[in-house]
Amino acid sequence: MEENGKTRGSLVFAVNGERFELSTIDPSTTLLEFLRTQTRYKSAKLGCGEGGCGACVVLLSKYDSVHEQAEDLTVSSCLTPLCSVNGCSITTSEGIGNSKDGFHPVHKRFAGFHASQCGFCTPGFCTSFFGALVNAEKSNRPEPPSGFSKLTVFEAEKAIAGNLCRCTGYRPIADACKSFSAEVDMEDLGLNSFWRKGESREVKISRLPSYNQDHKICTFPEFLKKENKCSVLLGSEKHCWYSPGNLEELQSILEMSKDNGTRMKLVVSNTGTGYYKDTEIYEKYIDLRFISELSKIRMDSTGIEIGATVTISKAAEALKQKCRDDFLPKDEVVLKSIADHMEKIASGFIRNTASIGGNLVMAQRHSFPSDIATILLAANSVVDLMTGSRFERITLDEFFDRPPMDSESVLLRIKIPSWESSKILSSDCKSKLLFETYRAAPRPLGNALPYMNAAFLAEVSPCKLSPRLERLRYLKMGLRAPAYRSSLASGFLFEFLRPLTDSSAENLKGHFEGYTSSLFWKSSEMKGKHEQFHYGNYPSLLSSGKQVIQSSTEYFPVGEPISKSGAAIQASGEAVYVDDIPSPTNCLHGTFIYSTKPLARVKRISFKRKSQAYEVTAVLSSKDIPEGGENIGSKTIFGTEPLFVDGITRCAGERLAFVIADTQKHADMAANSAVIDYDMENLESPILSVEEAVKRSSLFEVPPTWYPKQVGDIEKGLAEANHKILSAEIKLGSQYYFYMETQSALAIPDEDNSVVVYLSSQCPEYAHSTVAACLGIPEHNVRIISRRVGGGFGGKYIRSNAVAASCALAAQKLRRPCQDIFKSSNGKITALQLEILINAGIYEDISGIMPRNIVSTLKKYDWGVLSFNIKVCKTNHSSKSAMRAPGEVQGSFIAEAVMEHVASILSMEVDSVRNINLHTYESLSLFYEGSEGEILEYTLPSIWNKLAISASFTHRTEMVKAFNRINIWKKRGISRVPIVYEVSLRPTSGKVSILRDGSVVVEVGVQSNADDVGDLLDKVRVIQCDTLSLVQGGETSGSTTSESSCEAVRLCCNILVKRLIPLKKNLEGQLGSVKWETLIFQAYSQAVHLSASSLFVPDFTTTHYLNYGAAVSEVEVNLLTGETTILQVDIIYDCGQSLNPAVDLGQIEGAFVQGIGFFMLEEYPTNSDGLFVAEGTWTYKIPSIDTIPKQFNVEILNSGHHQKRILSSKASGEPPLLLAVSVHCAAREAIREARKQLLSWSALDGPDSTFQLEVPAIMPVVKELCGLDIVERYLEWKMG
Repeated sequence: MEENGKTRGSLVFAVNGERFELSTIDPSTTLLEFLRTQTRYKSAKLGCGEGGCGACVVLLSKYDSVHEQAEDLTVSSCLTPLCSVNGCSITTSEGIGNSKDGFHPVHKRFAGFHASQCGFCTPGFCTSFFGALVNAEKSNRPEPPSGFSKLTVFEAEKAIAGNLCRCTGYRPIADACKSFSAEVDMEDLGLNSFWRKGESREVKISRLPSYNQDHKICTFPEFLKKENKCSVLLGSEKHCWYSPGNLEELQSILEMSKDNGTRMKLVVSNTGTGYYKDTEIYEKYIDLRFISELSKIRMDSTGIEIGATVTISKAAEALKQKCRDDFLPKDEVVLKSIADHMEKIASGFIRNTASIGGNLVMAQRHSFPSDIATILLAANSVVDLMTGSRFERITLDEFFDRPPMDSESVLLRIKIPSWESSKILSSDCKSKLLFETYRAAPRPLGNALPYMNAAFLAEVSPCKLSPRLERLRYLKMGLRAPAYRSSLASGFLFEFLRPLTDSSAENLKGHFEGYTSSLFWKSSEMKGKHEQFHYGNYPSLLSSGKQVIQSSTEYFPVGEPISKSGAAIQASGEAVYVDDIPSPTNCLHGTFIYSTKPLARVKRISFKRKSQAYEVTAVLSSKDIPEGGENIGSKTIFGTEPLFVDGITRCAGERLAFVIADTQKHADMAANSAVIDYDMENLESPILSVEEAVKRSSLFEVPPTWYPKQVGDIEKGLAEANHKILSAEIKLGSQYYFYMETQSALAIPDEDNSVVVYLSSQCPEYAHSTVAACLGIPEHNVRIISRRVGGGFGGKYIRSNAVAASCALAAQKLRRPCQDIFKSSNGKITALQLEILINAGIYEDISGIMPRNIVSTLKKYDWGVLSFNIKVCKTNHSSKSAMRAPGEVQGSFIAEAVMEHVASILSMEVDSVRNINLHTYESLSLFYEGSEGEILEYTLPSIWNKLAISASFTHRTEMVKAFNRINIWKKRGISRVPIVYEVSLRPTSGKVSILRDGSVVVEVGVQSNADDVGDLLDKVRVIQCDTLSLVQGGETSGSTTSESSCEAVRLCCNILVKRLIPLKKNLEGQLGSVKWETLIFQAYSQAVHLSASSLFVPDFTTTHYLNYGAAVSEVEVNLLTGETTILQVDIIYDCGQSLNPAVDLGQIEGAFVQGIGFFMLEEYPTNSDGLFVAEGTWTYKIPSIDTIPKQFNVEILNSGHHQKRILSSKASGEPPLLLAVSVHCAAREAIREARKQLLSWSALDGPDSTFQLEVPAIMPVVKELCGLDIVERYLEWKMG
């Protein structure tokens, strides 16, 4: 078949060395879609679908026939069009190594450094890092010592800077990567399973999984080198993919499409769809990458021309190379600054494919906050355009002033002029060019849109007394918060100009005698002034960390830091998650349609006409609930929530319907094109605040058993106080789960009106009963299978039930499988009285636990008397569900806020106030009656004092004060906080079966069974949870799952041991020693029952106990931007006798970093109707590797033997998250210093202690408290 003079060809490429040839392709298909649906390779995961998380990263290799070598680059497969990989080779994490062919050292080290928890993100990290390894080995650097790569430590960490992890806290991931660098300090690498503390460097290196540079994986197979990869027409009957080889071909295609009215899309990398989603299907896709005029970089004496399809990575490297070549020495300052700034845009795997031209076109069409637009505008760049047969060159300013480009116009190239040769500079031969770029963003290393970016260009000539500014050009661009952006702009300009105004002619003499490629700081004095607040250099990544554990051999091997079962297959991508299960034949896919109104009648749901192409199979709603079934999406002890709206939607975000199509993409596009007709006539106004809920008596009743008890007599306590603080208000928002694996379910109809649901769930038991109730069938007709969860944090406890129910409903109704991816003067407080309002949303979910949980952690201090009135408010917001440490994290923050407030009112050091109000054992017994344990178990006072010594708290506090006295533009703060966390054990079931060959299968449990059956860990496999095999399975929540599951499995092992002992003794009498395999073979022969189930039910006296810990955090706040850098964190946490120190350490670090997200980064924006409006990874920013503590020290305290604890252990999943409030408190101390400085400039005395630091303390919030007008006030002060 021919079209436009071209014969339709085939798409040829390779995946992990396997050849694929496709003759028919839908050009809208992404590489990730193909990998996950048409191949056996599942390591590339669908996470955000925006190129923002790194879960889908693969290595793409292209052959350069000129240089006869392959070019290897990491790319985001969720955005990469499948048609664009013609002639390329793809390597996934399975292709790097696997369980069959052997794991790669990257996989082994990730497993050995305990760098995988839920494991969903791990293959993406491994592939990103492998890509860095491959490219480092191609460099001409000296050969490293055996076992190491050519990577530097910085490059090793930077390689994974774009990948996100919600579990680990990044430190072990960074350690695994740094272990490949020859310059790494082995003492700086954290806890691992390779060596023990104190062993020599040589021994440590010898025990690392061997990495040999000569043993390279072939990333580009020979058979692809002969394939023609350009000018091929690809596609299907309705849709085509063109790859024109020159501008004439492109003009012809554009002209023909214009005449035919064809819907057409110009494509380079398609990364723009991560932000601006495709809302329609195009008939023609035109790939511009093979047009030579658009893909070259040229340089001559007039400047540098960069083709529009040149990637950001290649452009940055080319600019740096030109600087090294000294081709245009006087333009070096411009080129180097542009290149450095480009490397802070997006992430490496996006920069590798995203084009310079595409970025500029997005900015021109959609006002995208483009860094590239800003820096190129400031450099006086020009662009070449083609519209039809007309070519023109215009300035970049003119380009952005024009109306948005249509698909008939094409950006060809960008030119950065040479200031040296363009005669733009003044005739003063001594004048110099200055160029600097600036960026304020939530993440220092990129992978975040900026609040503001700016670039400044100036020509400066020397004068006798000071430099003269001949001309100045600046551009700025950014997102949100106009007042904050204005403040940033003035701050950036001040930073740019200040070295000039502060410098004398003598200081500048050296600069003009010998040109340097920065601003004018030639002297160390000026350089020091600049470094106070300069952003041009790369911020450092995680510098170091220290882990201290106190292991015990009492229950050996329990207590050993053993690598997690399945960590290696998680790293290779072979671990199976719900969405990795191959879709059955005729499988349908679904997604929800949500309400956008908080209170309205839903009259009709329709679709825009273009959605007819999406092949919608059905739209299910409450009307489709079968007879005898219930419209139920979830059920808790507090109430139920409907699966679908039944007539009236009561909150924005409520489920209206479930749209089903042939593919997930079509279902998603159909849902996005849904048009909902609302009617709000004769309905009362929605309740959108807790204050309005109280006013209208819209409250949920909390059962008396769940409402906490008051402590003491409030009237008496208030009477005893000689200093009363009458009122203070605190507001706290929400945190989004941001689990890397989205809600996923696969429902398959089975015989006899039954259904099997594969579900990512923390509580399969609840999902089981929900599905049965919804379908109106007996529970024995429902089977829920949960193998592993790719991150939950409470979000897959209740919220996953509706996903299971909707898929099961579709499967039953359509009989086809269905899948969904979805106070007193000395600081001693004598009484505290609180009024707390909780926004539960429209349905209760489990909000009824919040009063008890809030008060539980509030009680960590001795308030003398604690009185409270807590109301759970029913509003027209979406239901609020449990997020890691629900209520506890809020209660802990309230407690610290009270401490801060009391200290401010009394003009005391807040650490002194905390210290005075720590519990004695007597007060602990009063506040935590029944949970306090024995007096020796109360370890908080010793932890508090030990941390002060190990973290050098007193000395560092003085150092912080000294730093703040001599630094104007940066302030530091340090804070020490404790936690007391009450946990509750719950009944938990387990099952252990011994198979004929002696291998052991465990359901639920972990490694605790080894204490009873000997050293058999290698023979044990933990399998999926099946609700028809393991009933009363309970849930994963409350931090006690590990210990409860361990005990359940241990009870099973005791049963099996009891059955095997008589046989073992008999065999020993006959044979002497008996091997395990022999024992089990004989047990099978003699019909010994080798499967045991148990239900662990905690004794009433041991159900509740207390966890203790403390943290010291030190931060630095940049007063010009509001950026908070966490310099150091020290934690001591009481784990009892740890079941596995590696697991507990990972839980502590991961929880703490997640807490950093809550307190400092994760803004939860809603619109006026209460709908959550964050745009995925673009605007919701969880912690990344460049936002965690620079120094992260953790000590796990072995607090001795606790007879009442399971194997003397204590929980670690949620309590450490609360310690992250120390970062917020430290930031508050730094802000306090900034405000004191502002007051001093105004000649006002006295502390400014009236401010409240919001949660999260994002950059605009911090900056506003430090003074949006700080530059202006500083200049007024300096000028007298």
